[in-house]
Amino acid sequence: MRRIAMSVAVSTMAVSLTACGALNVSGGSDTASPTKGDDLTVGLLLPEKANTRYEQFDHPIFEKKVTDLTGGRGTVEYANAEASASKQAGQMQKMIDDRVDVIVLDAVDAHAIAGSVKKAKDAGIPVIAYDRLAEGPIDAYISFDNELVGEVQGRSLLEALGPDAAADTIVMMNGAPTDPNARQFKAGALTELAGNLRIGAEYDTEDWKPENAEKNMAEAIAKLGADGIDGVYSANDGMAGGVIEALKAAGVTELPPVTGQDADLAAVQRIVSGEQYMSVYKSYPRRRRAPPRWPWPACRARTSSSTRSPPTASTAPPTRTSRPSSSPSSP
Repeated sequence: MRRIAMSVAVSTMAVSLTACGALNVSGGSDTASPTKGDDLTVGLLLPEKANTRYEQFDHPIFEKKVTDLTGGRGTVEYANAEASASKQAGQMQKMIDDRVDVIVLDAVDAHAIAGSVKKAKDAGIPVIAYDRLAEGPIDAYISFDNELVGEVQGRSLLEALGPDAAADTIVMMNGAPTDPNARQFKAGALTELAGNLRIGAEYDTEDWKPENAEKNMAEAIAKLGADGIDGVYSANDGMAGGVIEALKAAGVTELPPVTGQDADLAAVQRIVSGEQYMSVYKSYPRRRRAPPRWPWPACRARTSSSTRSPPTASTAPPTRTSRPSSSPSSP
């Protein structure tokens, strides 16, 4: 019977609050003297819809927190780029033209968006990089400890393979090459996996799309053989779903352990049924407490003398819980 692991990543990293100094705020973020009320407009740019977290968690929780912090007077101008860097650039330009008070940006392509970040800066609109560290003159950054998430995934996969893992072959299904988080997840995973097993095939998956992961996995199966794959490192749950579909299409009935991240509903259902080995849950409500608060001192105090707050960072290790599978047919 397979042991099923669910990891909880409660770690956060907040590199802030340079926006206060850049916008001539007197004092720290909690003591700024406001010159504008709570009738603020926050631009929220999210990258895609294939991962259900953005529409089901990030957007609605962000909206609620902005409403709570402003007594209902603040508004959120929202746009989702649906994995298109060019579409996101157009959405950001519209927010600049609309003169929103601050932009919270989760970039599709961290490099391609740099010019838009510069335009916002030139227009006097602070930009907070959210989840992914965008290039350009950002004012603040918040994310999880992404390398630690990768370490948890890699360690879980090794444990699933057991003491003879050195003889095993895995496939690595990494995230989008345009997303700096994907590189961090991969780096973290490799601290656990490299040298402890054989990586038979490795892919950077365009746009994190499940269908691209499924295509990559079909290629790996053709290369290694369906019986030659002992496990799959998948950087997130959406891609894990694509990986599993490719394995099933190849006639694999006893699925190898497959990792994931985000703990979305479909993944949790696959874990319960024994198709997916683990996922990493990241506390989006916990992280959401930070970014909506940051714009307020920056946007409400633009005329006082400048005092720049130094960057700060805080992290907490992930907590992992495991339980036996309730599925009677778990591999």
